[in-house]
Amino acid sequence: MNQPKDRTQQMEEQNRRIQQTLDRIKNRIVVFSGKGGVGKTTVAVNLAYALVAKKKKVGLLDADITGPNVPKMIGLEGFPGVDGDSRTIAPQVKHELNVISIAPLIPADAPVIWRGPLRSGAITQFLSDVIWGDLDFLLADLPPGTGDEVLTTAQRMLPQMAIVVTTPQEISLTDCRRAVNMAKKLNIAKIGVVENMSGLVCPHCSREIEIFGTGGGEKMADEMGAIFLGRIPMEIETREGGDTGSPIVLANESSKTAQAFTTIAENVITLLSS
Repeated sequence: MNQPKDRTQQMEEQNRRIQQTLDRIKNRIVVFSGKGGVGKTTVAVNLAYALVAKKKKVGLLDADITGPNVPKMIGLEGFPGVDGDSRTIAPQVKHELNVISIAPLIPADAPVIWRGPLRSGAITQFLSDVIWGDLDFLLADLPPGTGDEVLTTAQRMLPQMAIVVTTPQEISLTDCRRAVNMAKKLNIAKIGVVENMSGLVCPHCSREIEIFGTGGGEKMADEMGAIFLGRIPMEIETREGGDTGSPIVLANESSKTAQAFTTIAENVITLLSS
């Protein structure tokens, strides 16, 4: 007979803890895309470190429960700290970036075969039970598409900004438009667009080759009333850094890609301070 009341009390307590978490985070950003393969996690990781380089306190929540790649891309090892008495979790720290991901908590190469409610529950726990502390920015790296995780994170995290990642080609832009429209329906105040893979930088002559074209993301953002944050070129060093856990923003500050992320970080800071 007491089960419904207990459940209600648990939900109220969880909501209270989430609110306490949000009260200590100045700016909350969700990073997502309409489709996979556009470099969304690469953008989330390098943007987070570009913000750290601006002397900001930053957290990165890996909300891609079935494809948690953030730890691999930043060379994160070990496990988050867990306090059994208070049932709280301490984020891991790598190069001054606070990170939480489900990846360290599951066996290597093991699939996460969870239905939507379980995935959404894990994200909710990352907001209610993780001790993020005082942050200038919390970024959530979401899975591709417009499914449960995107909806749950937006409703629970109450982000002030959504960053939608696309490539310049039309097939990506079509899905990106859906993502922008979802952000609008979720009443996210500021919606930014990042055009990734905007020209391949030749490692020999430094010329840019427009493999996927260029300018499509900016045009789409203008048409849809979104904010164009910048374009990111393709460099071999970016792919290598993602594989070895050395984000290009940290590995080579003078690269064109790192400079692009610095510009995007500056744009984000300006937009969220206005």
